[in-house]
Amino acid sequence: MSADVQKGFATPAERAEFFRLDVARKLDAGRRAEWGQFLTPPAIARFMASLFQPPREHVRLLDAGAGVGALSAAFVAEVCRWQSPPAELSVTAYEIDPALVGYLRDTLEACRVECEGAGINFSAEVRGEDFIEAAARVVGAARGEAYTHAILNPPYRKMSSGSAARQLLRSVGVETSNFYSAFVSLVTRLLEPAGELVAITPRSFCNGSYFKSFRRSFLEAMRFKRIHLFDARNLAFGDDDVLQENIIFHAVKQVGDGGSVIVSSSSDLDDEAMMIRQVPPEQLVQPDDPDAFIRIVPDELGYRVAARMGRFTATLADLGLTVSTGRVVDFRATEHLRREPTEDAVPLIYPHHFCGGYVCHPTPHSKKLNWIADAPGSADLLVPSGVYVLVKRFSSKEEPRRVVAAIYDPERTRAPRVGFENHLNYFHEMGKGMGADLARGLAAFLNSSLLDAYFRQFNGHTQVNATDLRSLKYPSRSELEAVGASVGERALDQGALDHLIASQLLHMNTDTSDPIPAKKRIDEAARALKALGLPSAQQNERSALTLLALLDLRPETPWAEARAPLRGVTEMMDFFAEHYGKQYKPNTRESVRRQTVHQFRDAALIIANPDKPSRPINSGKTVYQIEAAALEVLRAFGSD
Repeated sequence: MSADVQKGFATPAERAEFFRLDVARKLDAGRRAEWGQFLTPPAIARFMASLFQPPREHVRLLDAGAGVGALSAAFVAEVCRWQSPPAELSVTAYEIDPALVGYLRDTLEACRVECEGAGINFSAEVRGEDFIEAAARVVGAARGEAYTHAILNPPYRKMSSGSAARQLLRSVGVETSNFYSAFVSLVTRLLEPAGELVAITPRSFCNGSYFKSFRRSFLEAMRFKRIHLFDARNLAFGDDDVLQENIIFHAVKQVGDGGSVIVSSSSDLDDEAMMIRQVPPEQLVQPDDPDAFIRIVPDELGYRVAARMGRFTATLADLGLTVSTGRVVDFRATEHLRREPTEDAVPLIYPHHFCGGYVCHPTPHSKKLNWIADAPGSADLLVPSGVYVLVKRFSSKEEPRRVVAAIYDPERTRAPRVGFENHLNYFHEMGKGMGADLARGLAAFLNSSLLDAYFRQFNGHTQVNATDLRSLKYPSRSELEAVGASVGERALDQGALDHLIASQLLHMNTDTSDPIPAKKRIDEAARALKALGLPSAQQNERSALTLLALLDLRPETPWAEARAPLRGVTEMMDFFAEHYGKQYKPNTRESVRRQTVHQFRDAALIIANPDKPSRPINSGKTVYQIEAAALEVLRAFGSD
């Protein structure tokens, strides 16, 4: 039987990957999306399995929502490579979908064969039942089934407040709104002391009010050891067209300080050129943060952003302001909406009314109605006329900023009341408008590149909630008013706005440690690579940094002053770290060479060994230089 199981496949992991592709071909994609089923690609599974800490004599693995068994297979492969493999390895795998259970049993049988070859006594149990129901029974009864390890790719879908699953979770003290966080909560409770969990989940649990209870309970029980980010939202489950910002984390069930946390990021699934840094626990979750937001900063540049924002200490209460979500849900208020400005109508403001930092209303030929009746039935949906700062709750992928703010100026609409649609957040002063200078200063701060870069450290999705805006610290009221007075009614471009924030709020006119010019320069380099026609795999941050190193372009150096130094890969990586705060692992030089430098050569963007063409390309002394014609093109990049 073992020969039949292994036939055609070198490893159980290869078998699981064949099953994953077969499932993708056979099963309806809409059904899998409805169930939140996104099966784990092999590169993700291998990386997750590599995070566990060997060795243990007896290993009891929990794989909840196991799918075809890709994670269990990767774990078994990793355990079999341990220098001191365990004497026993047992796997408990839950899978509710009967269409996947057969695949899962075959994968685990292949795992048994592999363990036999490594001298490990292997056993496995497949439970074709709902994990939430089964785990809740165990947790509720406060009995056994403690696991030493858990590996997890849980279902990604929301859970209605009145559902049976939600009620069952509440009965065992778990309050959460998504299946993935429910799985993590239950798995955490099923681990024994010092038990390890490695999971891939959406990053959305790191902030927001919906996951506050989950964050608190998880952080009380578990200590992060490793968190890994992906540079793009479509990398982890690209085969399933999932646009979701995911993280992989390794955590240990223990009490007390767990020591520093390794935070890493990479450009794609097989990219060994990871940025990596160690952070103290208090930098990941600030001790004085009542919301327990998890702030993931993988590089020195991000740390500088956080340090800058740390200079601001005012809360919204200190400013005398509040932020609320727009009251008008248009599909629930259709009877009050108006296409034309009738006598009883006042402006209804949507995100598409933002233009040049202000609200431009009405929008001709809009599919949305521009007006809402000011009548007894809609009175609670409206606010008094005044100056308000509005922030979009959702940003599109085309927008360069996550936080997009605009000012509602009543002088531009001349109406006694106004309605803000539900896709907007609005800042107000006791339910009314605020002073014009305060509004202009606040909008400038919210639209700054500094605020946007900081916001992305704890917000892993495109939604900007009022809770997130309340959690921020702001400059003082007098400082914001001074900025607003300087702005006046001018429309500032991003560069001028960022300079104003740096000079007036941070009191820095010239500062080489300013992280924002570095961030902008990396983004510019990525756009330059796209304009030059480089493949999408070479339009990432690693490739942008490589281009900047080969041009000797520091954050403050104009493109027109680009040069063409001779540089080896090690020198390039030193340049990344020194000038852009991007520290890659030293042993990833070959990845930079193989996944960026080779493609630059193929595109005739750079030349190898121009100082000594006879030098072998695989020599440790190999150097590279920007090609002369490309240098001239790039010197013109960014010029008006």
